[in-house]
Amino acid sequence: MATTRPDHLPFLPGNTFKDPTKQRFHVSNTLGYKNGYMRSTIPRVSLGGERLYHNQISENELNELANKMPTLTYGKAKPAPPERFIPAHVAFDKKVLRFSAYFKETVTESQQEHYRVRPVDVYYYLEDDSIAIIEPKVENSGIPQGKLLKRQQLPRDDQGNNWHWKDLNVSTNLVVYGKVFRLTQCDRFTSDYLTSKGIAMNDAEATPDDPYTLSRVEEPQRFTSKSNWDKRKRFVELDRKVLRFYLVWDDREEMFGELRPFILHYFLVNDTMEIREVHKANDGHDPFPVLISRQKVPKDRCNVKSTYPSITLELTAEETKEWFTPADLKVGETVLVYNRRFLLYDCDQFTKNYYRQVYGVTDFKAVDVNIPPAQLPKMELPPYNGWGTLEDSKMNCLSVAPKTPKVDFVKMLEYDKDTLRYELRKVSLKPEDENRKFILTYRLSDDMLSIYEKKIRNSGIIPGKFLRACRIPKPGMGAPIAGTLNDGLGDTDNPVYYSPADFSIGAVVKFNQHRFRVVNCDARVLKLLEKHSGFWPAAMLASIRKLHGKENPLAPVSAEEKNEEINQ
Repeated sequence: MATTRPDHLPFLPGNTFKDPTKQRFHVSNTLGYKNGYMRSTIPRVSLGGERLYHNQISENELNELANKMPTLTYGKAKPAPPERFIPAHVAFDKKVLRFSAYFKETVTESQQEHYRVRPVDVYYYLEDDSIAIIEPKVENSGIPQGKLLKRQQLPRDDQGNNWHWKDLNVSTNLVVYGKVFRLTQCDRFTSDYLTSKGIAMNDAEATPDDPYTLSRVEEPQRFTSKSNWDKRKRFVELDRKVLRFYLVWDDREEMFGELRPFILHYFLVNDTMEIREVHKANDGHDPFPVLISRQKVPKDRCNVKSTYPSITLELTAEETKEWFTPADLKVGETVLVYNRRFLLYDCDQFTKNYYRQVYGVTDFKAVDVNIPPAQLPKMELPPYNGWGTLEDSKMNCLSVAPKTPKVDFVKMLEYDKDTLRYELRKVSLKPEDENRKFILTYRLSDDMLSIYEKKIRNSGIIPGKFLRACRIPKPGMGAPIAGTLNDGLGDTDNPVYYSPADFSIGAVVKFNQHRFRVVNCDARVLKLLEKHSGFWPAAMLASIRKLHGKENPLAPVSAEEKNEEINQ
């Protein structure tokens, strides 16, 4: 409900009256926009749209009235004296902000360190906003130290702005000419000054330690009492005590790989071990007895620092982290030695007793590593193709570089130039073959025979060589002869050839599908065979004696036949 007061009455209690008919109570708007800008306006009407009998003043006018001195009452105020001018070099003389910082310097071509931590002190001079960076000197450091950057104003960016004390704070980076300095701490004056200027200080940081400096710090000397188990006592107690394991290397996954047996010897006196290969007859391997000579074997040879020049230097005890010990060897397990996997399938009795007493191991069940031998295909000789002699063909099948068939030199020396001559008649149904005469010459030195046909005038058959010198198997007792039609179908590996025992008087022999009957022989045949009568059948010698008792022996070799034999 609105209240009204007459103009001539003072603004006191009891002089205001409420208007019961008033229904509007809205407040006039004093904010507006003109040309897109916000501005305030002076209200022209009161609450509910009532008339204002006086204009209200603005906020600025109220502030001006509150600060205006009543000069009419107290007179004109005296101006305050101007403050004394103090130049910056006097006001901020010897006032310096000090920060502790560090930067990391990259170290190249060094095996001992990759970077170096170098602590510095950053000084900010409030007098002229200049900065100086000084590195504390360390004795015998080998690094040029001292004033790292002389006092000067340092650019902050490429816009022409310089570093100001407002830009500095703890736990922030200070970039100077591309080098990054990490501000870690500051002194008490610096902290108080920045705080008084309204800058919230960050938490201080610790300067990291230099890795190379830490590596050179020597540990304090420690004294430990000597153990009873020293090197000398260990030698006395464990000398010649060796653990023996039987192991195999399964390399069958690779091409031409196989299961190869080895023996591992672990020497307890100095924790060294060796691996020896178990060779068998005709195993196809080089006869090297030792695969790994006696030495301390690392568990993982590749577990070294990446900076170690392993391509030029061998590993030493300092680079190796773990070595093989008896606790790492157990029957039934696989160990990796120089990237080779060995299966320990058994051990000897001394090893079992040692593990039973020291480690309390009782399970020594051996692993069966025997594999059934591979069934190799049977090497069978191919059928004889008729080229060359049977012995030459057999040698070509037995080796890549064939050798000359072995010859019985004792037989050649004993029967050198000893020949047996027989007269043959051809067994044939053709009437023209009835009068043909053949001379068979058998050489006792190499068991070869040749046949020569005698010349018969006006027979119409060309005489001369009928069969070259060769060995002929009996029919059904061997392979056929090259270039012939012999039906030898016996064992190819062990053929049975014709011998003097088959040339008894009246016997029929078959050469290259030609049948011949032995009708006579010379006197030298009986003489040579009677020297070794125990080797020849008595019936054969009796048939020759009976023939020579009735008829004359075969005539000696003629000049024509001798030339023909030479040509053969």
